[in-house]
Amino acid sequence: MGEKIPHWLDKQAFLNPEKTALETPEGHVWTFSELQERSRQMAYDLKRMGVEEGDHIAFLSGNDIHFPVFIHAVSYIGAVVVLLNTRLTAPEISYQLQDADVSRLFFAASLTEKAYQAVEGTGVKAVECINEPSVSREEGGLKKEIDFDAPYTMMYTSGTTGNPKAVIHTYGNHWYSAAASALNLGLTPDDKWLICLPLFHVGGFSVLIKSVVYGMSVYLMDKFNQEQVHEAVMDKHVTHASVVTVMLQHLVKRAGSSGYPDTFRCMLLGGGPVPNVLLKNCSQKGIPVFQTYGMTETSSQIATLSPASAFDKAGSAGKALSLAQLWIDTPVPGEIGEIIVQGPMVSKGYYNRPARQESYIHTGDLGYQDEDGFLYVVDRVKDMIISGGENVYPAEIESVLSEIPGVKEAGVTGRPDDRWGEVPAAFLVAENETIRNADIYRYIGDRLAKYKQPADIYWVQELPRNASNKLLRRKLFSLTEGGDQ
Repeated sequence: MGEKIPHWLDKQAFLNPEKTALETPEGHVWTFSELQERSRQMAYDLKRMGVEEGDHIAFLSGNDIHFPVFIHAVSYIGAVVVLLNTRLTAPEISYQLQDADVSRLFFAASLTEKAYQAVEGTGVKAVECINEPSVSREEGGLKKEIDFDAPYTMMYTSGTTGNPKAVIHTYGNHWYSAAASALNLGLTPDDKWLICLPLFHVGGFSVLIKSVVYGMSVYLMDKFNQEQVHEAVMDKHVTHASVVTVMLQHLVKRAGSSGYPDTFRCMLLGGGPVPNVLLKNCSQKGIPVFQTYGMTETSSQIATLSPASAFDKAGSAGKALSLAQLWIDTPVPGEIGEIIVQGPMVSKGYYNRPARQESYIHTGDLGYQDEDGFLYVVDRVKDMIISGGENVYPAEIESVLSEIPGVKEAGVTGRPDDRWGEVPAAFLVAENETIRNADIYRYIGDRLAKYKQPADIYWVQELPRNASNKLLRRKLFSLTEGGDQ
C-alpha cells in the first residue's frame, strides 16, 4: 500500500462545509457538505447494487451536476471508473467496455439507446445512473482514506497505431497533478474554476480533483456556450477557465473592447498550437492566457507558459511544472527530438498492456527546448490530428475505412480548418470504379464519431510509402494534384 491521506472530499466537508463546491448556470448550488452527503449516499446505493472495491465500472455521461457525485461515490468504495466519451459510437464504446473488463455500465438517461447498443453481446450490465441518491442512511463500510497507489480512473486514448488504450490513473497521479498546477498558477480563497471541457477528458476531470484538493469552487457547464462563459467571467466571479483554441477565439470576439475584469486570473489554453494574432488580441483585452502542454498520460498539464512570456516565447508551451521533469531525447541542445516526461502525475501504464519499466514516459511528441528551457512542440503525437480540442488518430480512421468493400488502401491526415483548427482528410485507393463518397459516409456513419469522420475524401492511384512500406502521411496532400475528390 502506498501513501495515504484523509479522503479529500471528507476533508473539504470538514474544513469548508458551507463553501460552494459546485455551481451551474441553471442555478444549482451545492456546498462541500452537500456534495459529501450526496456522494456518500450514492456510494451506499452502488454498494447495494453489488459494486465492490476493485470492480471496473464505466460511466457514460455528459457534464451533468451528478457527474462529480458519481466519481466521488466510486472513490468511497474503491472501485475503478472507466470514463467514456459520449461522442463515440456504440461499437467504439463496446470495444472499450470489453477491453477494460467492465462489469457495469452506468449511463445518463439521455444516452439510454447508445448504452444498451454498446452492451449488447458483451455481458456488461447497463444501469441508468441514479441522479438522486436514496434517502436511507447507513454507517460504515466506506473508505476514509485515499491511497495514492490505488487505481481510480481509466481514460482511453488512441495510439498512433492499433486500438485505443486505457490510461490508468491512480489517486496519487490526480493529486500531484492538482498540486503541481497550484504551485504554477497560484491559489487564493476566492478561486472559482469554470469547466466547459468534457469531464470524461482529463482536462475537464482534473478540475474536479483540483476542487477537492484545494477546497475550490467549480462553475460547471454542460457544454461550451460563449454567452454563458462570458457572463460567468463578468458577473459570476469566475477566476479560471480551461479552454481550447476554438473556444478562446469565440470568447475574444464576444469580449469586444471591454475585455475581462481583473478578478479573472487564468485562461488555461491547451489543445494544440495557438495563432499569434489570437494571443495579441487577448493581451490587448486583458485576458491572461496560460498556454499549456499535457496529455492523458500526464493527468493533464505538465508544462505551462505564463502570460508574461507569451510573446517573448511565442509558440512555446512553457517549462515543466515544479513537480515534473521534461527533456528532449537528443544529444544536441536545441535540436528536435522526442519529448520525454517524468513525475508523480505521470501514469504508470495502460490497462491490459505490457507494464512500462521506466519511471519516465516517451510521449511520442516531437519538440525542442530553447536556451532558456522553454518547450516548443513541433509535432503532436506524430500524425495525430487535433480537431476542436479532440485528439483524432489517423490509424483508427484508416482501420475503419479499410473495412469498406471496394477500398483497397486508406491514408488519413489533417488539414487546416478555420473553425476546428484541423479536420481529417482521407486518401483512398479503390479496388473498383463503382465505389463513391456516399458509400464511404454511409458505412462510417455509425462506426466513427462525427469529429473523426473525414471532411474530405480524395481518390488516388497509390499511397506514398517508404522503403519499409510505412505510410508517409505527411506526403498525402502532395497527391491532390490530379486527384479526384
